[in-house]
Amino acid sequence: MSDNTQLGYHMDIELTSQPEMWDRAIAQAKAENLLPADGARVAVVGCGTSWFMAQSYATAREASGKGVTDAFAASEAFIATRDYDVLVAITRSGTTSEVLALLDELDGSIPTVAVIGDITSPIVGKVDAVVELPYADEESVVQTRFATTALAYLLTSVGVDLTDAVADARAAVTAETPAELIDAEQFTFLGRGWTVGLAHEAALKMREAVQGWTESYPAMDYRHGPISIAAPNRVTWMLGNEPEGLAGDMVRTGALYINNEVHPLAELARIHRVTLDRARARGMNPDAPRNLTRSVILTEDA
Repeated sequence: MSDNTQLGYHMDIELTSQPEMWDRAIAQAKAENLLPADGARVAVVGCGTSWFMAQSYATAREASGKGVTDAFAASEAFIATRDYDVLVAITRSGTTSEVLALLDELDGSIPTVAVIGDITSPIVGKVDAVVELPYADEESVVQTRFATTALAYLLTSVGVDLTDAVADARAAVTAETPAELIDAEQFTFLGRGWTVGLAHEAALKMREAVQGWTESYPAMDYRHGPISIAAPNRVTWMLGNEPEGLAGDMVRTGALYINNEVHPLAELARIHRVTLDRARARGMNPDAPRNLTRSVILTEDA
């Protein structure tokens, strides 16, 4: 791809397809019964983007009254020392070293479920059940649709209605990005409850694709220090319902404050579009960002 209009070609196709992917995942989740039963104590693991989706699912599942649900980075998941009934692993490639190592460590001691994009991957032979999302798999290194499609499946499984998310996303994925977002020097993303994971994921996308200064926090914690960096030509973006008084506090900082009245999952899709447009404006290719690969496969000397 030699010209800037083709930078992020795969990411463009993949992020734009998200509403269609979510529709498919919602229908699939309603037709399947692969995830832990109500009342089960569940650990959810992933790495990077998948860890943030695990956070969102865990919070939503527990808030829905389905049972204790905790999220861990796969490398820091001390499952064997805790009383969980089921492990759910989220991994696009199914080859992530930390996830496979954890499954080997557990060695069948508790039931396991994998949510995957590549259904030919090694993880299929290591778990008891597989949620297959091959239609959401991706070419771009920077994840968009697999992560949100997996989350759409998981949220649907605990009774979250995503009708508004799909409708809002149809406009979000093709919306024009204004110059003030293209040119902004810094972004902070905020969430509450299950959208904290979305905020962390939004920040990760911007770091990966744009290599920019990006942060993320639970919204109620933002005023305990991080708000000090808010200033003109910087952006604070709230995903979901804002805490009381935050908008007024943001006015005094001079930063651009965004809190759109759209579904938070659709807002993440909108941030994907902004991220791609910012990367292209800087001549960067999010299909192959610096220092990153599609899957992290560690060798013994890594």
